[in-house]
Amino acid sequence: MKVICLLTSLSLGLAAQPALAASADTTLPGYTEGAEVIRVTGDSPQIDEIGGVVYAQVRTMRANRALRMTLLVPRTPDLKPAILYVPGGGFTTADYEKFFEMRSKLAEAGFVVAAAEYRVVPSVFPAPLEDGKAAVRYLRAHAADYGIDPQRIGVLGDSAGGWLAELLATTGGETAYDTGDFLDQPSDVQAAVSLYGISDVRNIGEGFPPERDKVHASPAVTEALLVNGPAFNTFPGAPVTSDPAKALAAGAMGHLDGKKPPMLLMHGSADTLVSPVQSQQLFEALRARGNPVDYVLVEGAAHGDLPWYQPALIDRVTAWFKKTLGEPIKGAADQSGASSRL
Repeated sequence: MKVICLLTSLSLGLAAQPALAASADTTLPGYTEGAEVIRVTGDSPQIDEIGGVVYAQVRTMRANRALRMTLLVPRTPDLKPAILYVPGGGFTTADYEKFFEMRSKLAEAGFVVAAAEYRVVPSVFPAPLEDGKAAVRYLRAHAADYGIDPQRIGVLGDSAGGWLAELLATTGGETAYDTGDFLDQPSDVQAAVSLYGISDVRNIGEGFPPERDKVHASPAVTEALLVNGPAFNTFPGAPVTSDPAKALAAGAMGHLDGKKPPMLLMHGSADTLVSPVQSQQLFEALRARGNPVDYVLVEGAAHGDLPWYQPALIDRVTAWFKKTLGEPIKGAADQSGASSRL
C-alpha cells in the first residue's frame, strides 16, 4: 500500500496579500497633505455568502422540516465547478457552517461551495444519504443561479461527513435513495474527498484496544442508533452488527460494484475515534476494482485536530479538487439567473 505522509505545522502562516504600490500623484481627488496614497492590484474575486437556502423539505404527518445550506459563490462570469460540503458530528449533529478555513479556500480557488445540513440520529439510515442526494440535485437544478457547471460537482466531508461523502460517491446511479424534489436531476458526483471518514459502520473501532473497541458493540453507540434506531416501546435496541446486511448497506463498503468517481481519502495515524482502517480498507477495495483513488495518511494527526486546519493540508485538498474537477471556464456562465442576486 502506498502511504503518503504530510509534514504538518501548527503555525498558521501568513496569507498572500494583494500587491500594494505607493503613488506620488498628489492631484488625485480627495488628496490632502499627509495622506498616504496606495494602489491595490490583484484579481481575487469577490465572494458572496448566501445563507438560509432551503434545498429540501422533509414532510411528515405533523411537520415540514426545511433543510438548509449556505453557499460561497465567487462573483465571476465563469462556469464554476461546485463542491458540496457535508459536516461531521458523530451522526448526531450537522453543524454545516463549520470548517470555514477549507470552504473559503475552495471558494477563493474558484469553486462554488455549498455547505449543507442533513438529518441525524434519531433519524435512521438512509435519511442522511437521501438528504445528501437532494442537496446535489438542488445544485444541479439551480446551476444557472450560481454559475455552476452541473457536469462537475464534487463532495467533501469530515468524519461522519466523510462517511456521507463516500456514500454519495459510491451510490451514484442507485436511484433508490433519490426522494423528494428535483428528481429529474441526477444525484451522482464527479469527485469525493473524505477526511477521517467511516466506510463500514460495523468495524469503526477496528485495531483499537479492546476497552475502546467494545464501545462500538453497545446498542447505545451512535452508529447503532443510525442503523437500528433507539430503544422504544417493545424494541430494546440492538448493536450495529445485529443485522449485518443492513449495516453493510449503511457504508461505502456495501456499494463497491460498478465504476466510481475519483476519490481522495485522508486519515490521521493517531485517530482514536475512527480507526484509520476505515480509510485503508476502502482504499484497498476501490483500487482492487480499478477505481481511481488516492490515500493520504497524515502522520501524527488525530480526529479533527489542528493539522486538519493547516494551509498545507487545505492546499492539498484544494489542488486535488482542481486537478480532478478542473478549473472554472472563463466567461461561460449563464448570467441570467445570477444577475438578479448581484
